[in-house]
Amino acid sequence: MKRKSYQRKQKRAKRTRKTLTLFIAFTSAIVVAFIALRVYVQVAGAPPLTVPKASIFLDENENQIGDHFTNERRYWVSLDEMSPYLKTAVVSVEDKDFYKHSGFDFSRIAGAVLIDLKAGSKVQGASTITQQYARNLYLSHEKSWTRKLNEALYAYRLEVFYDKDEILEGYLNTVYYGHGMYGVEAASRFYFGKSASDLTLAEAAMLTGVPKGPSIYSPIANLEKATNRQHVILKLMADQGAITQDEKTRAESEQLVLKNDSWVATKSVAPYFLDVAWQEASDILKSKNLDISEGGWTIQTTLDPGHQKAAEEAVAKNLPANDLQASFVSMESKTGAVTALVGGRDYAASSFNRVTQAKRQPGSTIKPILYAAALENGYNPLTFLDVGETTFTYDNGRGTYSPKNVNGEFATHDMSMAQAIAISDNIYAVKTLEEIGFKPFHDMAKRFNVNIGAKDNLSIALGTAETTLYEMTNAYNILASQGQKTLPTTIVSIKNAHGDVIYENKEVNAKSETVLSKENTYILTEMMTGIFDPVFSDYSPATGISIRSRMTHTYAAKSGSTNSDQWLIGFTPSLTAGVWNGYDQGKNLTTKEDTAATKKIWIDFMENVNKGTKNEDFVKPKNVKGVVVDIETGKLATDACPKQRLVYLDAKDVPTEKCTNFDILDTNTWGEFWNMLPFSIFKN
Repeated sequence: MKRKSYQRKQKRAKRTRKTLTLFIAFTSAIVVAFIALRVYVQVAGAPPLTVPKASIFLDENENQIGDHFTNERRYWVSLDEMSPYLKTAVVSVEDKDFYKHSGFDFSRIAGAVLIDLKAGSKVQGASTITQQYARNLYLSHEKSWTRKLNEALYAYRLEVFYDKDEILEGYLNTVYYGHGMYGVEAASRFYFGKSASDLTLAEAAMLTGVPKGPSIYSPIANLEKATNRQHVILKLMADQGAITQDEKTRAESEQLVLKNDSWVATKSVAPYFLDVAWQEASDILKSKNLDISEGGWTIQTTLDPGHQKAAEEAVAKNLPANDLQASFVSMESKTGAVTALVGGRDYAASSFNRVTQAKRQPGSTIKPILYAAALENGYNPLTFLDVGETTFTYDNGRGTYSPKNVNGEFATHDMSMAQAIAISDNIYAVKTLEEIGFKPFHDMAKRFNVNIGAKDNLSIALGTAETTLYEMTNAYNILASQGQKTLPTTIVSIKNAHGDVIYENKEVNAKSETVLSKENTYILTEMMTGIFDPVFSDYSPATGISIRSRMTHTYAAKSGSTNSDQWLIGFTPSLTAGVWNGYDQGKNLTTKEDTAATKKIWIDFMENVNKGTKNEDFVKPKNVKGVVVDIETGKLATDACPKQRLVYLDAKDVPTEKCTNFDILDTNTWGEFWNMLPFSIFKN
C-alpha cells in the first residue's frame, strides 16, 4: 500500500511539474509573443491615416461651386466639427466600451468565435470601432480568418500610436453611408443638405444606422427600415444614459426632411468648367511634384457665377430643338481668367468639352491674325485690292485655287481692308496672304498661339486648319489686352488639406510680353468694330448687322463660317467671349435656326453681363489718328461722299486727298469753280 501510495504521489507530482512547466512555457510564449508584437509595432511605426479626400472648387468670390473625387466622395472634418449627437450615437451602437478597451472587446470576440465555430464559417462580427477603422483604411471586407488577423494587427498599431479621439474621427470620416458617400460630412450633405456639425439628434441617429447595411437602411432606399433602426439606436442611447427619455421621445417624433435632390442639383454647376479647372490644377501640382489624386485640395477658380449663368441661359435659349451643339467661353482681357465656360448643351448626355477638346475649322475668325501680319508688312485699313472673282495658281502653275464668298458673289470694285474685314471678303484675305507671304502669317499665328497648319497653302487664309475655341478666344483676348500676351487660366489659387497655399496665380496685370504693338492692335480692333456698321455693306452685308439693334456697348468682333461650323468671337476692353455652333459629326448647317444661333448666343451674353455698366472705349495710342474717309475711295470724306466712316490709321498713312474736288457746301470749291470761268466779269 505504501508503495502504491508513493507511486501515486510521484505521478501527481510529475503531472503537477508537467502542468506547471506547460503553464510557464505557455505564459512565456504569450509574453514573448506580446513582446515580439510590441517590438514589431514599434519597428513598423504608426500606420498612415491618409485617405482620399474631396477636392473643393470655389468661384472667384470663394463660394463653393463643386467638388472632385478620385474614387470616393469624401469630405474630411475634425471631431469638433461634428454634431455631439453623432459621436454619441456611433459609440452607443457600434462600440459602447470604445473609450475603455485597448482596441479589442474580448467578451464580444469570445461570443463571436463560438457562433463562428458552430456555423463552420466566419458569420458573426465583433469588431470594435478601432477594428472597423483599420478595415476601412487598409483591408477588404472579405470574411476570413486571415483578414481578421490582419485587422487585429492594424487595430493594435492604431491603438498604440493614436488616441481615441483620433481613431473615432478617422472612423467617422471613412465609413460608408451609401450612394457613393464616405464619411459623415459627405453623408450629412447628401441626405440632409447640411454640415455634420448641424445634425439634430434625430438626424444623427438616422445617419448612424445606415452603415450597418447602406442598401437596406438608407432612408432613400427604404425609409421604414431606416426609421426602425433609428428608433433602435435612440433606445440604446437612452438605455446607456447618453440621452434622456424626453430627448429620445422628441427625436422619434421629429419629421426628417431629406435633401438629396437639392444636393444632386448643386453638383451641376458649370461641370465643363470644373473639368478644365481640374486638369489645369493637376498640371500645376504635377509641376510641383505633387499628385492631385491625394485629394483634400481647395481650388479657388476664376469662375464668375453671374457670367456662367448668363452663358448657360444664352445657350439654352437660342439652341434649336435638334442635335446642334454649342460651346462658349469668356475671359478677362487683363488676366486671361476664364469667367464662364459651356462645353455643350448637356453635360449629362455628353461630357465631351467642345471648348477645349473639339478641333474645328475656324473659318474667317482667323482673318484678324492674318491682317495683323499684314499691318506689320505695309498694309493699313485703307489698302485697296481688286477683290473680283480670282483664280490663284500655286505649285509653279500646276495647281489652281478659286475661293468664293459665302453668298457666291464678288465685288465689282477695289476694296479696302477695313471694308473687307467688315463683310468678310475672302478674295481680299487670300490676296493678302499671297502678297505678304506665308512666313509672316505663320510667325503671327505662333505669337497668338493659334494653329494654322504647317503647310503653305493659300486656303489657310480662310481658316481651314483646325483649332479649338479656347485657342481662338485667347487670341482675340490678346487684342482686347492691347496686344499683350495672355494665357487662359481657370485657377486663382490651390491650398492643400492643411490650408497651406501651394499655388497662387501672380500673373494678374502682368504685361511681360508684347504680341502686337499697341498701335497695330488698336487699328485692327477698330476695323473689327466695322462688322456691326451698315456703311460697309456691299455685295454682302456687314456680318454683324443682324445683332446691331441689340447693341448698347462698343464691341469689336469677327464671325466665321464653314459648311459645318459657325463662330463669333468678340470683345470689349475688359472681356472677350467666343461662341461656336455645329454638329459633333460635322453635319452641314443648312437651316436658318442653326446659322443664327451663334450671334444670338453671343449678343445675349455680352448684353446681359454689361447691362447697367458704362460703355468702354478702346484706348487709342498717341501715334494713331482718326480720320473720316470715303469708304469707296479711301480718301478724305466731304459732304459730297455719302459712304463715310471714321477710320483709325498710323499717322503716316492718313490720306491728304479728298474723295471729290467738288463739294457744293465748300467755299473753296466755289472759288475754284469761278476761276475756271472765262468771263472775268464773274470772277469777283
